[in-house]
Amino acid sequence: MQWFDAHLDLAYMADNGRDMTRSTTDCGGPDLPAAITFPSLAAGNVHACLGTIFTESDGKDTVGYPAGDAQAAHAAGVRQLEWYDRWRSSGLIAPFRNAHGQASIRVGILMECADPIRNPAELSWWVERGVIAIGLAWARGSRYASGNGAPSCDSKEGLTNLGRELVKQMDQLGIVHDASHLSDRAFSDLFSATSQRVMASHSNCRALLDDSNQRHLTDTAIKSIDARGGVIGLNLFAKFIRKGIMDHERPTIAEAVNHVDHICQLVGHQRAVALGSDLDGGFSAHRLPQGINDPSGFDLLAEELLRRGWSEEGVHAFAWGNWARFWSLEGD
Repeated sequence: MQWFDAHLDLAYMADNGRDMTRSTTDCGGPDLPAAITFPSLAAGNVHACLGTIFTESDGKDTVGYPAGDAQAAHAAGVRQLEWYDRWRSSGLIAPFRNAHGQASIRVGILMECADPIRNPAELSWWVERGVIAIGLAWARGSRYASGNGAPSCDSKEGLTNLGRELVKQMDQLGIVHDASHLSDRAFSDLFSATSQRVMASHSNCRALLDDSNQRHLTDTAIKSIDARGGVIGLNLFAKFIRKGIMDHERPTIAEAVNHVDHICQLVGHQRAVALGSDLDGGFSAHRLPQGINDPSGFDLLAEELLRRGWSEEGVHAFAWGNWARFWSLEGD
């Protein structure tokens, strides 16, 4: 089974000390035991992914910068961008498009929090260096939008004026909007500000989790993304799969696939959901579903879909085809 994973924090891990060229057992770095390195992606038949530039307002480690400090955010983002430049130059990763038969994994860059873009006019500089999608904010928000950590009752939180300018620039340059970390108000504002496609690279269903947590998609949001031709990536973080799960517990594969089923039942087809695993996105392999310790375990998701009556064609679409269609990857 060939896989497309729409959310992997590759540069974040490398910038915090993980050797992405080694096996998961001796790679070092954060969030051990590890699930993701380039050898583990190859062994799991992950042929394409979105690798993030992840930065966090007032965050820790190398991803953090003082809230509102555009220059510091820019520096943090460029530091991660340079990892992708080095990996591409060395042949560890292939261009997202025009890979010309290269065996390396194709990587497109997803900016998770837009603060590294010092002003909307600078967007083209990032696009020229491989950024193909942007989430305007991470949980703590940005100069562009409120994140899912914003109080849900605060109706004043949403896109800022700067955020609306960036949305226009993104649309002009054909950059995809990622809604995964937006507050409910910012999500609504985004759909009012653009008529273009919106994806959720790594989000699950609020109806199966905590109704008050804006990190998860409401049924209305799921339908809105589908109506624009968007795709939602299944997130495999344990706490985003089962409500009330304990820190020492791992959810089942079936519980993860329940989110896939819920999306399909809402929209009436199987084209709007795929994989956005977020493996090692600030947590270890012990916080993944049972049996998934690295990408080789993704096949368990396919087996569960087949058990539920999905066709082989539908399972291939979940694993690869839905994202490949969304991104118009050549030859797929």
